[in-house]
Amino acid sequence: MSLHGFGAPMGDPDAEREDHVRMRRLLTRSFSARRMESLRPRIERIVGQVLDGMEAGGSPADFHAAVSFPLPGLVMCELLGISEPDRADFLRWSEDAIHMEHPARSRAGLQSLWRCLGATIERKHAAPGEDVISDMLAAGVGDPAMSDDAIAHLASGLLFAGHGSTVAVIDRGILLLLTHDKEREALRRSPGLAPQAVEEILRFASPLERPRANRRGGLPRYASVDLEAGGARIRAGDLVMFALQDANEDAGTFRHPAHFDVARQENPHLAFSHGLHFCLGASVARMELQLLFAQLVGRFPLLHLDVPVEQLRAKAERSPGRAVEIPVAW
Repeated sequence: MSLHGFGAPMGDPDAEREDHVRMRRLLTRSFSARRMESLRPRIERIVGQVLDGMEAGGSPADFHAAVSFPLPGLVMCELLGISEPDRADFLRWSEDAIHMEHPARSRAGLQSLWRCLGATIERKHAAPGEDVISDMLAAGVGDPAMSDDAIAHLASGLLFAGHGSTVAVIDRGILLLLTHDKEREALRRSPGLAPQAVEEILRFASPLERPRANRRGGLPRYASVDLEAGGARIRAGDLVMFALQDANEDAGTFRHPAHFDVARQENPHLAFSHGLHFCLGASVARMELQLLFAQLVGRFPLLHLDVPVEQLRAKAERSPGRAVEIPVAW
């Protein structure tokens, strides 16, 4: 297997669109409702183990390091079929890989991840299981485009797409719950509110993000055809920036959008994007978040921030809402 071209564009826009549709078709079985339900007890076990680890370490603790960072990675390992003995190293390598400001560290992390994925693919050739890599191997039989390298690229893409973003949502969720006592208590008393609470966490801006008036940028897309939107003329090839967080605070769509409400009923947020690019892993992310926050408020009813929220720092602009650390006590 070769690391050449890892992370580079795969072709022109039309080819990338075709590849995107093809990839989603390949992964349909992996993210089906039946597969998600079969994963539920395994994800619930992982959530319990992560919370056990935080509890065993004692109060106070860094919630980001103890829960937010490891949990999504462990769930992705379960989804991909990474063997349990390799998972701690896999998490460490994935963290190393995203540190682009340290090229040697990032390169070493990528190379280690690549070797681990290669070994996993070889193992799944011989002994397939109920996991994404096995599904891709089965779907790619007879397809020369589905080489082991291509499958490793897809698997690593799922890892990076699903890990960092979910870490940021967990950081955001714990900060919102620990700064809104009434909403946290409502969830503790009624764990059945977990689905609505998670949707509201996904919609709401993190306390670590910039206020709306000071935000910059958005999700970049290039228009493929001429069109008009909101009275603005957009021509094919124009760069369009989608301010998804601003959309999630639109008073024309959400009642009292500045109010964090774990019982909110109508919540058509865009946290998972929309249309062709709707997040493929939305169902597993929702399940993971619901299981985590329902267990967390029940097991740690006295959990609170150990420093004022104003002292917390965001980790990087590329991961909105992701914290350097979140000191908590109970």
